[in-house]
Amino acid sequence: MTETPRRDARQLRKLNFDLSNYFSNTIIPQLFVDADLILRIFTPPAMKQFSLTYDHVGKSISDIKDNLRYPHVVEDIEAVIDNTNKFLEKEVQTTDGRWFQMNIVPYIEHEEDVINGVIITFVDITKRLKALRELEKLNSQYETLKYALSHDIRQPISTITLIADGLLLAHQKNDSMQFVKWIKTLKESSKTLDTMVEDFTSGKVDENGESSEEMALNIEDICHNILTALKGEIKEKKIRVITDLKVAEIIFPRNSLRSVFYNLIYNAVKFSDPRKNSKIKISTEEVKGFVILRVQDNGLGIPIKDQRRVFKKSSRLSENIQGTGMGLYVVKRMIEDNEGKIKLESEEGEGATFSVFFKK
Repeated sequence: MTETPRRDARQLRKLNFDLSNYFSNTIIPQLFVDADLILRIFTPPAMKQFSLTYDHVGKSISDIKDNLRYPHVVEDIEAVIDNTNKFLEKEVQTTDGRWFQMNIVPYIEHEEDVINGVIITFVDITKRLKALRELEKLNSQYETLKYALSHDIRQPISTITLIADGLLLAHQKNDSMQFVKWIKTLKESSKTLDTMVEDFTSGKVDENGESSEEMALNIEDICHNILTALKGEIKEKKIRVITDLKVAEIIFPRNSLRSVFYNLIYNAVKFSDPRKNSKIKISTEEVKGFVILRVQDNGLGIPIKDQRRVFKKSSRLSENIQGTGMGLYVVKRMIEDNEGKIKLESEEGEGATFSVFFKK
């Protein structure tokens, strides 16, 4: 036997040894499937992730595709084999809920320039996708809170402007009693504004990306604070407010809950019917795993044709009533971000009832 064949044989054994050694020691699930779609070798992580055994070696990939828990793997392998320049990359999910980036690259024998199979690599991207989803959720929450703050802060600012006018008038009339009254109202409004800002800036996120601002909140306290903030409008429109709070507490982000209460009650006040003895009923109850908040009024009501778009961004039903069209959009986002839902029942001229279902 000449030296050249011996050298070639040693190189081939070394190459096979190196390939087997690589497949034995890599931490990434990988498979080598030849041009006849026969599984030739795989890495130990592939055994664990896809329940492969050494008995699968030498079998057609078509016979064991269910182990990979991705139904189109055979078609994808054939597509790469049929196209020398093709490199296939897909995000696939297995039946255990994990996500992988699957890469299929051709295994080319360069001496003969033919594809002799494919190398399939699976990179676990479950944590990466979870982090991206958490980031998207946080961005969504940030946008919602930004809209909520810009919307809710208008009322106390408007109140302070009215107080300034009242103080000026009391000063001009030298009415000390009225002046003191307006000063007291100013302090209450300032406290409301301060509480609102504190609520919106107090939310924190822990190292796992979860919101840590959820807490057991006293519904009666929040309702009382909102009614105090809207006292001027309620008194001016002679609205009778009834509360029936059968559930005293709810677990929810504080800033979001205040915004939900404020928007629903403020809308009921804003759309009251001046021709009626206006009434607003605020109630809570527990039904089938949900705490339900209802804000019911006998105001102008909402036409059926407009009821779907009241929750859309920047949607205004009347140009004659002041508003940005953001309130109910923000409310719906906040509720759905916390696995709840909101329902509207209304008839034009008969008032409206908003029901919020908080997951208990």
